[in-house]
Amino acid sequence: MATWDAVATVKAPADQVLAYVANNLSLGAAHVWLYFDDPAADVPEVLGRHPKVTVTLCDDRYWKSRGKRKEAHQSRQSRNARDAYGRTLSQWLTHIDVDEFILSDRPVDQILDAVPPDVRAVKLEPFEAMHAPSLPDDIFTARMFRGPLRKEFADLRSAALGAYAEVIPEGILSHTVGKVFFRTGIPGLSPRIHGAMLDGERVQSSGRHPEMRLLHFHAQNRDAWLAALPFRLSRGAYQFWPMLQGFLQTATPDEITEFYLQTQTVSPDAAALLAPRGRLLTADLCLRQKVADLLEGRL
Repeated sequence: MATWDAVATVKAPADQVLAYVANNLSLGAAHVWLYFDDPAADVPEVLGRHPKVTVTLCDDRYWKSRGKRKEAHQSRQSRNARDAYGRTLSQWLTHIDVDEFILSDRPVDQILDAVPPDVRAVKLEPFEAMHAPSLPDDIFTARMFRGPLRKEFADLRSAALGAYAEVIPEGILSHTVGKVFFRTGIPGLSPRIHGAMLDGERVQSSGRHPEMRLLHFHAQNRDAWLAALPFRLSRGAYQFWPMLQGFLQTATPDEITEFYLQTQTVSPDAAALLAPRGRLLTADLCLRQKVADLLEGRL
């Protein structure tokens, strides 16, 4: 059966890092590679001694051995993914962030084992977690996840986004490209954030895999979203969406509140339209239980 690893550059609270590791191990990951962007981070003890986890502190010595530390966090993420790609012993490596979780219809190793041998990259379509303050805290808390509303789903945009359908043309706030499983052992293959390069050309992926999705906890926590907004507008994902960026930069606090409630929650009427078209998923990740399993040695 195929083996796979996960890699992330992390700068997050300890419970979120533990949730990321626990979820990937529960899905059958052979190894998890963690690159702590802040070398002074408090690394949970269980991660430092876990045989399936490699912790790397990205300090001055680390960056000197791998070239200059880049200012852009995206460049650092890609460099760390390439480092893990060169070290893994597994057949596949996925580069997903600490707030991203794989949802699969059957065991991931079985899915990857069935991928044709000439396919070098497998794409995971992203689904964004919706705001659900009534749910009990689960570290990353959501139960409904909305997928991109590409042109074939354009008729759903108004129901999902109301007056903001043109502000978010793809239907979700963060990346719509998704993330990737890379086949390992390919000389010269260079993982990036949303794909890979080989001999100066982008590696073609298999397309969105029908049995695996990526659940992205991008804006489900309203306070955290508001706190991250200045960064995302200037250096993060929103700089690549001019209409969204322009709206949020000029909107009043009340307008931002209205925007958030309309676009980051799902009404029953909208759910009834989105779910049958595969644009709304329901999932319970049970992250606190998985973290407990990790801490008690069951993962």
